[in-house]
Amino acid sequence: MGQNPDDRLADEHYPAYTMGRAAEMLGTTRGFLRSLDQAKLINPQRSAAGHRRYTRHELRLAARARALVDQGIGLEAACRIIALQDQLQEARRLTQHA
Repeated sequence: MGQNPDDRLADEHYPAYTMGRAAEMLGTTRGFLRSLDQAKLINPQRSAAGHRRYTRHELRLAARARALVDQGIGLEAACRIIALQDQLQEARRLTQHA
């Protein structure tokens, strides 16, 4: 049974945003979003027609990457920094609950 619209909107992993809308919300280009996909920072789902669809979680990751790139950090380095930050946060969360 499918989710109702309110449940989907509350789900941070629901692919609700088109590439154009995501780029507009982030104030960036579609090419930047494609580069994050190529760098494997985000992995947008595809619509039936093959168009990328982004989740709120992916938009937050993209915003973090953009902030680092805007500070002069290269895209690959920015993606690696975000991955390491998230790994550290998860490790801290696990050790606090151990």
